[in-house]
Parts: sequence; C-alpha cells; structure tokens
Amino acid sequence: MTAHRTMRDSATRDDLPRVLELPEPGVPPRVARPGAGAWLALTVAEARMVARDTAGLVIPLGMPLLVLVMNGLAPGLDQVVPGTGGRTALDVYVLPLTLTMVVATVGVINMPSFLATYRRTGVLRRLGVTPASPAMVLGAQAFVGVAQILVGVALALGVAFAWRGASPPADPGAAAGVLALTITAMYAVGMLVAAVAPTPGSAVAIGLVAFFGLAALGGMFGPRENLPESLAALGGWLPFGAAVDGLGAAWAGVAVPASALVGLGTSTVLAGGAAALWFRWE
Repeated sequence: MTAHRTMRDSATRDDLPRVLELPEPGVPPRVARPGAGAWLALTVAEARMVARDTAGLVIPLGMPLLVLVMNGLAPGLDQVVPGTGGRTALDVYVLPLTLTMVVATVGVINMPSFLATYRRTGVLRRLGVTPASPAMVLGAQAFVGVAQILVGVALALGVAFAWRGASPPADPGAAAGVLALTITAMYAVGMLVAAVAPTPGSAVAIGLVAFFGLAALGGMFGPRENLPESLAALGGWLPFGAAVDGLGAAWAGVAVPASALVGLGTSTVLAGGAAALWFRWE
C-alpha cells in the first residue's frame, strides 16, 4: 500500500493519459486544427444542401439553357462573323452571354442566400467558437458553387455543340482565364450582397436586383449598343458586360479587351473589399 502511494505521489505530468493532459501554467491550450476529413465532410454537407434546394439548383442550369435555346431559334445566328476564324454569331455572342449567366446566378443569387441563412440561424456564430471557423463554410460553399458552375457550363456547351454545331473557343486558354476572373468577380459581388442583406429573403431580393441590373447593362436583354451611350459604356466595365466581352473575344480568337480585364479585376477588388469590411458573422 505504501509503495503504491509512493508511486502515485511521484507520478509526473508525462505519466497521465494525453486526454487528461493540461497545459503548462501560463501557456495557452493548443487548439486542434480541422484536418482534410473535416473539410471534406463540410463540403459534402454543403453539396447536399445545394442539391436539396430545388430552385437554387435548377435556375442556374435551366434559365441559361432557356436563353440559349430561345436565342438559338432566332434566324441569322449561323452566319459567320468576319475576322473570327469561321465562328458564328452563336459562338461569339450567345454562348458568352449564356456562360456569364451561369456564373452570375450562382455567385450573385444562390451563394448569398445560403450565407444569409447560416448567419440568421446562428450557424456562423456557433462555428466561431469551435476549431471549425466560419471561413470553412465560405470555402466549402465556394467550392460547391464552382462545381455547380462547371456543370452548368458543360451542360450549356454540350447543348450548343450537339444542337447547333457550335464551335469551341479559338483561344481556350483565354476563355478559361476570363471564366476564372468572372467567377471571382461574381463571387465578390455575391459576398457584398450577403454582407448587406439582413435576412435570407432580403439576400435573394438584393441578389436578384443586382443580377438583373448587371445583366441589363451587360447585354442580356439586347445589344448594349441599343442603350444610351453612357449606360453602354458603363455596362462594358461592370462584371457582366466585361465577362461577355472577354469570352466573346476568346471565342473569336482576338485579344481580350483591356476594359474587360480591368472591369473584372476592379469589381473583384472593390466588391470584395466592401464585403470584407461590412460582413458580420452574426
């Protein structure tokens, strides 16, 4: 008995199980960082949430396809545009518009509504006191949104190629680069919408207003040349019009306009900076 008590009294910190290990006095406790498994689980959960949201899943895929089909039925779209290496009006004008719509619906309408819902229900606040920071939700939501965009782009291109014999971009690298810039710009706008929207319903409403405003100035309802000169010029600098111009240039095999690149970059910086300034987790 005495020997046992002596051994117990002489036990040191290193003899204790790790689950009972206490930090040294004055040293803050170590926080376990989420590993790859936690990121994967959160991403899968976000994907399931998006898949269960019927409207949020169908609109980014269905509405651009509807616009593509309606424009594809118009006469004259099979005429070759001079100086584009045999590309038609469908390739140079309609496809860039369709792909931009896919990105904008996901980034400006869908993503803010999810974030506003998480903030309103306290999900982001609860995550803020756990090793799984709210930033993980942003990363998972962005990853799922990009996957949804890629599905929408592939679906639109597949329909255009199979149905109307559309041509691939003359400069695939430029097209991929402009598409990546478009995603960052639209996500920045979406984050700004999520930052200023107090409720999930208002996030959808503000997102719709932002989407249709950018789209109207960007040429979704007709050529920008039909707008007043000042509005047409503004639309070319805003992300929707800049994306259409940049993708159209990549499809035609000509240099992407500097205004398109500057417009997408500026939109990303300004909208992203404002979102970071105003966004609140709760």
